[in-house]
Amino acid sequence: MKQLTRAEEQIMQILWKLEKAFVKDIIVHLPDPKPAYNTVSTIIRILEKKGFVGYKAYGKTHEYYPLVNKPEYTQKYLRNFVQNYFSNSYKQMVSFFAREEKLSISEMEEMRQLIEQEIEKQKQGNE
Repeated sequence: MKQLTRAEEQIMQILWKLEKAFVKDIIVHLPDPKPAYNTVSTIIRILEKKGFVGYKAYGKTHEYYPLVNKPEYTQKYLRNFVQNYFSNSYKQMVSFFAREEKLSISEMEEMRQLIEQEIEKQKQGNE
């Protein structure tokens, strides 16, 4: 799966939220200053070529919908992110965010609780 540019990801976030949309619907959800219709249309055609977007034609108008779901893309993106920036180590990534992002104690405790729950789940799955 190819990685998305910032502009492509912004369009995909809207499509994931709306589930299907015409270009004009997507533009409404973009922040100001809004890009030109042709700009958004071009980005959507690129997403279509990359296999992220499909469409249903109504004459000359197209209604677009995501072909890749958000959780699937998120998983691939995060895997590449950890591999490229943290030497494929989730431990390094978590350590970085705990130090650099100044996580609160409650946020770190919440993360620890989630990790402990996942450890228990995996232990039970191996029994």
